[in-house]
Amino acid sequence: MTVIPGLLEYKGAKIQILDLPGIIAGAASGTGRGRRVLSVARNADLIMLIVDVFQPAQIEVLKKELHEMGIRLNARPPNVTLERSSQGGLGITSTCKLTRLSKNTAKAILSVYGIHHGNVIIREDISDDELIDVVTGTRQYVPAVSVLNKIDLVSPEYLAEVKIRIGEEYIPTSADLNINLDKLKEAIYNRLNFIRIYLKPRNGEPDFKEPLILTAGSTVSHVCAKIHRKFAEEAKYALVSGTSVKFSPQRVRMDHVIHDRDIVTIVT
Repeated sequence: MTVIPGLLEYKGAKIQILDLPGIIAGAASGTGRGRRVLSVARNADLIMLIVDVFQPAQIEVLKKELHEMGIRLNARPPNVTLERSSQGGLGITSTCKLTRLSKNTAKAILSVYGIHHGNVIIREDISDDELIDVVTGTRQYVPAVSVLNKIDLVSPEYLAEVKIRIGEEYIPTSADLNINLDKLKEAIYNRLNFIRIYLKPRNGEPDFKEPLILTAGSTVSHVCAKIHRKFAEEAKYALVSGTSVKFSPQRVRMDHVIHDRDIVTIVT
């Protein structure tokens, strides 16, 4: 198996891209060394499904093989809490109406996987497959971007028909003519949920040329850890300017959640 690495630099972020060999039907079962290819995809932060404009149906093949390998695209883990125990009965509680899964079916599934004691709390209307995903605990939930390449070879009418056939949003591109590649970069960046943080010395100017790249939801502590572990241990608070504070600069604690383009000064 040959994996070709590449590097995408966009908005200050350096994103490593791995160009994997094509996936064919049966890959999840080992056809064409498919399991080795798919195992790499399990560890990715984002998956791009790239298909030829003349083979749009290949999108469904890719999704099927990834699903069978335990990869859930553009999904989040079911809101279910599973507490195992070695004694007592098995309790199943739901905080919402279940229309796709009965409690008897849930008990049968848990029994198949050797769970006879414990407590299960279901907080959303899940299916039996989603409960199995929770029980196995081996699923990977990965964001994805669908890309339809070589659009320069077809008409707008053909593309409209393909969109109806695929039934989902995709990014039409042409690598040869550089069509929509900037749009693709923007989609990759957004789906990775990145934010940019500008560091500012106590008595200096913010560094707008090389932002610190983090994921949305990061705190001041994450900023410190990104800089250096020792720095994180010595930091006491931060001065922040931007949309995450009411006034600028504002003194915040280490657990303060920062926003995109915030200016941060760490005080040790």
